Parts: sequence; C-alpha cells; structure tokens
Amino acid sequence: MNSKYEVVIGLEVHVQLTTATKIFCGCSTAFGGEPNSQTCPVCLGLPGALPVLNEKVVEYAIRTGLATGCAIAPRSIFARKNYFYPDLPKGYQISQFELPICEHGRLDIETEKGGAKTVGITRIHMEEDAGKLVHGDSPDTAGHSFADLNRACTPLLEIVSEPDMRSADEAIAYLKKLHQIVVYLGVCDGSMEQGSFRCDANVSIRPWNQKELGTRAELKNINSFRFIKQAIEYEVERQAEILDEGGRVIQETRLFDSSNGTTRSMRGKEEAHDYRYFPDPDLVPLVVSEEWIERVRGELPELPEAKLERFVREYGLPRYDAEVLCADRAVADYFDAVVERHANPKACANWVMGEVQRRLNEEAIAISSAPVSAPLLAGLLARIDDNTISGKIAKTVFEEMWKSGEEADAIIEEKGLKQVTDTGAIETIVDAVIAANPSQVEQFRGGKEKLIGFFVGQVMKESRGKANPGTVNELLMKKLKG
Repeated sequence: MNSKYEVVIGLEVHVQLTTATKIFCGCSTAFGGEPNSQTCPVCLGLPGALPVLNEKVVEYAIRTGLATGCAIAPRSIFARKNYFYPDLPKGYQISQFELPICEHGRLDIETEKGGAKTVGITRIHMEEDAGKLVHGDSPDTAGHSFADLNRACTPLLEIVSEPDMRSADEAIAYLKKLHQIVVYLGVCDGSMEQGSFRCDANVSIRPWNQKELGTRAELKNINSFRFIKQAIEYEVERQAEILDEGGRVIQETRLFDSSNGTTRSMRGKEEAHDYRYFPDPDLVPLVVSEEWIERVRGELPELPEAKLERFVREYGLPRYDAEVLCADRAVADYFDAVVERHANPKACANWVMGEVQRRLNEEAIAISSAPVSAPLLAGLLARIDDNTISGKIAKTVFEEMWKSGEEADAIIEEKGLKQVTDTGAIETIVDAVIAANPSQVEQFRGGKEKLIGFFVGQVMKESRGKANPGTVNELLMKKLKG
C-alpha cells in the first residue's frame, strides 16, 4: 500500500438473524425457497398491511449488543428509510436511525504486527432486508432482471464501526472476530456464501498527520473475507493514484468486481437526508426493560475469548491449540465434551484437531454430523491409556468407528486388535528379529544406534502392530546393548 497516506476504514456489517420468521411478519426465513414463495402482504408492502415486531429479533439485538460492550437503549424507534429500488416493494426500508437499540460498544482485535487494538462500535440497529434481483444469463432472459422477494423483511442487524482501522488486515481481523461472536451467540449462521454475513467498507486515505478525514468511498455488499481485503487494498491504491496526480476523490458507492479484483462506480453516495428518514407511524417506540436486559445477559453463552482463556488456564493447552479449537463453537463444545469423559486434555485436543478435523474436512461436514461422537472418542482414548491398543492401532480403530458409528471396544474385540502386553510373548519376537538380522545388530553395537528404529519396525511387523511399543523399545535396548 502507498506509504504516503494513512488509511482510514470503517465497516458496516449486515448480520442476517437466525429467527424462523421475518422481522415484521410470520413468513419463513428459510434459505433457498422457490422465488417469491415466502411472502405475504406485509413483506410485499401491500396497502393496509401492518408490521408486527418479532420479539426474538429484539432479543438477538440485545444479545449482540451485550457481547460487544454496547449500551442497550431503554427506548428506541423504528424509522422509514426512503429510496426506490426494484427489490424494495414498499419504496422504503424499515430501519432505525436516530435512536438505535445499541450504541457505544467495542471490539478488541490483534493487529498484523501482533499488538492489541480496540475498534469502537458506533451502533447496532435492527432493520429489514430488501429482496434480491436475479439477472438473466440465458439467451431467453439476457437483458432482463427478476425480483425474488423471499428475502424482503428478513431480519438484519447492522453493526457500524468507528473509522478506527488502518489497514485491510485490521479490517479482516475485526470482521473475523465479529463473525465468530455472532455465530457463538447463535444469532447468525455465519454463511457468507448465502449472504448471512456481509459487509460495506468505507475507505478513505489522508496524508500522515492530517486530522481531517479524507473523502470516502463505500464498497458495497461484499461477502468474502478474501474479497473484502482485495477490495480495500485496490481502493486504497486507486485513491492514492488520484491524489498523486492532483485529482480529487469523490464520495460515491462502488462495487467490487471479484473477476478482476477492481472496484467500479455504482452511484454517487447519498447522505442521510437523501433518504428522508422519519419515524415509522405503524410501529410504536420499542421499550426495553432492565429486567429484560439482565435476563438476556444471564443467558449469554461463553464467548470465544473467555473460552480460549479457560482452555489455556484449566486444561493447560498451548495457546495455539486453544485458538484452533475455539475458532468454531461446535468444535470447542465437542472438545469440552470429550475432556469431561477423558482426563487428558492435550490428548483430546490432538485427536480433535487431528483425526476428527481431518475427516470433517475430507467429507465437508460439520462436527454435529460426525459419526464419532464425543463419548465415542473418549472411549477410544481410554483404550490407548490402559494399553489395550497402541496409538497406531487407535487410528485404525477410529477409521472403523467413523464408518460404522460403533464403540471402540466392539471394534477392538471384533477385529482382534488388542495390544500384546505380555512381556514373554514380545520377548520371543524380539529374540527372533535379533537372530534374523546379525548384520544390523553388529552395526548397532558399532555405534549406529539409529538402527533401533529398524528393529522396532521389524518387531511391530511380526506382531502385526499389536506389540506394546514401550515394551518393545525396552527389550530391544536391553538385548542389543547387552
């Protein structure tokens, strides 16, 4: 990025809520329905239809505000944001303007240089989503656009940050942390592909040490961390080139073209007065009692930072392990459930991050669909601890568990995989291996002690992997050095 200028970034994040019904009517919010099949007179804005506020939306807003350190307004007001667009059937969007439900929050992030930084949250407000335009791409539909209004009136939270970020990397760190929090809270499914979490980025630059903000461009509706980073970095360079050539950056809304990594002008940026906000006459002011706020506060789940610190403090995990496990709430909960049943947190972490995560990635499934549940995995780890099976055999057992969903004990018994711990039986195999490899014995005794691996391998091969590795090593060292 151009080092002559300081980058200033503020973000407006739209979080689609996981309520079963829309914000002002009873229509379903399910994704993927037939176009215009999830609509009614209210979300279509037909004459005489009146909105009724979904209480769960308010609760989710309070939950998000508390998790981000916001003050919850005892009284907030819904407003009409007036503008025309083909996917906005009412000609206005019901939102909040002067009196939002949440204000003055914060989010602490780690910068790319490893330091901590606080990003202010200006406000969080509730609003309805617009519909969606589908542009024709077949010979019969080219040049036509179609309005799907299933998404109209879907509940959103708009989370507006202060212009506190100074690089694309800081913006991504903020977005990833916010994404993690709303998913942990259960207020959003986090699907960026489906548009459940999308972002508008306000980007400007200014000469270093200048107090006044530069003219900003708003980068609209980007739903990929990678694309947001690319869009910001391109926009910074574009604005820097304009200023370097003596030009003037104009305030406008721009779209990001992911096919070539550039932004292009969409429209001149409107100011608040252009939307002619006014209180919605069909919705009374929203009053939130202190008792309601405290009830929601008491129901908040353990948030990512607190969970991470607990994993490090109580379980003695390396911070890296804790970060990996806590990246996904469902994975963290699965790990917690394994540790409840098996008192070796590090071993549990290794298996969850290793074999379990590998299979989840291979099959592209969520951990909630894993055929090896937390109790089943704990049962497998118990068989390693009591020397019923070795760690190597355990991986074979795990694969069978994943295929069948059976317990480890049943598979070990059925497949005859119990580890040989009888010292006498192992010693017989060790003696046979030593006798069969006199040349390697001579080299070992001549100083090539790395050959111990060869002997261990031979013994394990002869025992079909069932010999206890510790006993094998002990006997080999004793006999080869004796």
